[in-house]
Amino acid sequence: MKLKLLFITLMFAAFFSVHAQQSLKYTIFKNEPINFGGDIVEKDGINRLQNGRIIYKKVTVPSFPKGTDVKIKITLRSNGDRWDKSGSCFVVKDLNELSILNISKNNKEFPIESAIDEKFKGVKTTKNYKPVIELMRFMTPFGVGFYSNDEGKHRKPVYIPKWEKQVVWEHDISQLKNLVTNTFYIGVWVDTWTKEGYEVDVDLLYSNRARKTLKVQPLVNTIPYVNGQSLPDFFAKTTLEQKFELPKKAKNVKLYYTTTGHGGHSGGDEFIKIKNSVRCNNKLVIDTIPWRDDCASFRRFNPTSGVWLKKDSASYIDFEARAYKVKEIEERIASSDLSRSNWCPGSSVKPFVVDLGDLKEGIHTLQISIPATAAFDDKLNHWLVSAYITYEE
Repeated sequence: MKLKLLFITLMFAAFFSVHAQQSLKYTIFKNEPINFGGDIVEKDGINRLQNGRIIYKKVTVPSFPKGTDVKIKITLRSNGDRWDKSGSCFVVKDLNELSILNISKNNKEFPIESAIDEKFKGVKTTKNYKPVIELMRFMTPFGVGFYSNDEGKHRKPVYIPKWEKQVVWEHDISQLKNLVTNTFYIGVWVDTWTKEGYEVDVDLLYSNRARKTLKVQPLVNTIPYVNGQSLPDFFAKTTLEQKFELPKKAKNVKLYYTTTGHGGHSGGDEFIKIKNSVRCNNKLVIDTIPWRDDCASFRRFNPTSGVWLKKDSASYIDFEARAYKVKEIEERIASSDLSRSNWCPGSSVKPFVVDLGDLKEGIHTLQISIPATAAFDDKLNHWLVSAYITYEE
């Protein structure tokens, strides 16, 4: 009898343990348009800035006092925009603090200390201003969804069974749990200039599994989200330097660094391998060429990508001769296939993560150096860079 009661007790304990850790899903945006000056059906709780290029919303979820894993899932479809565009999903913890949201909404000014050369505003963290932290960087594909029909059949390679209807990205952002629990604001920006734009879904998923909660501190963000911010082409002239302060008990400090190069022309930074060098307290912690050479794997998301023919020689099987032969062919190459500076049309962009170890209390310095190509005329070379740190207390 005692064994039976013990068995029943263990079964109930296991049942409640499983259900206590049941994951939770919060849909933040669903089929939400992002465009430039297009027709919009207003929805409660959703705010729009920059003629519709930014949407944001107040979100409230549980506090998860024992910690939790967090994932973000973004689904995107073209609503008529044919082009590849930069995109960013970001978080603002407190709308009372000065950020891109209330600067854009209330026509406030960026602090002078946040600027580079007084021209590139809102880049650096100051005493009174925090650049937003990215939950995910992404790049829209060419026309996924809206143009995924027979119109693009002659652009479709034989190895693609069909054009996809949407693109979906999912990232683990558990290190940012402290910013995406309780009450906060989530925004999405897409660099679209068409009235058709895109549609986006955003979901947050919480595991409810106990884990450490980290402190988070923003450092820099060069994305020109709002009016008054210029394209960040300053890396060709200067190093970006940012000071940050850590408390006495900070340990296991990690740097999260996201970078993409842009300048969509022959010889532009989008298509040139350029080293990114990041130093913390003059110690080189990142020394890499951010590059993606797998862009052809995203071809099924890019129905409106420009395509041209290239002559090549191909080996094939001649069954009658029972031998391989070579002949000249014309092969389709799409713009979306080309390698790029840490992104592909239709890809998300994951941060580089560096373990900085235990850092002393006080002021520290981060330096970001990119020997970029200068921007001139319509050659809009620039680098979208954001960075933050996490630490235990």
